[in-house]
Amino acid sequence: MARSNWGQKSGQENILGIRIKRTGWEEALSQGVLTSYINRVHQHRDNWREQFENAKVHVQWDPERTLHGKKLEHRSIQVGIGRDLIRSFTDDWILEIEDLTPLSRKIRKLYLAGETRRAKEQLPSEKAYPVPHNLQKSLGMRC
Repeated sequence: MARSNWGQKSGQENILGIRIKRTGWEEALSQGVLTSYINRVHQHRDNWREQFENAKVHVQWDPERTLHGKKLEHRSIQVGIGRDLIRSFTDDWILEIEDLTPLSRKIRKLYLAGETRRAKEQLPSEKAYPVPHNLQKSLGMRC
């Protein structure tokens, strides 16, 4: 929601929540290549570059932010699914699509009115996703 300025950025006026199958998500993660070279993950820059250029999925870690836009210490995964997997994503993985645009607008309105506590209470709940051990290193989570 915040990345689209609460639905205010041009071309990003609608906010959707998409629930997908765990098997699809883990398939995407298993094909993911980090968008930045990390020595402890990739060992050789040329190997990473080749993997990155041929990747069906790109992964990066962005800092989480407060409602005020301040960076937090923890990060959230950003996953870009390439054209090769779009059909699987749309036809096989999606379980539910929810329009969160009205909620996003409500949160923004509360925030702008100085009602930060009430705005935070409206945020969708989040919980840590238990990433399979075999994927953690390639995603830069452990080395």
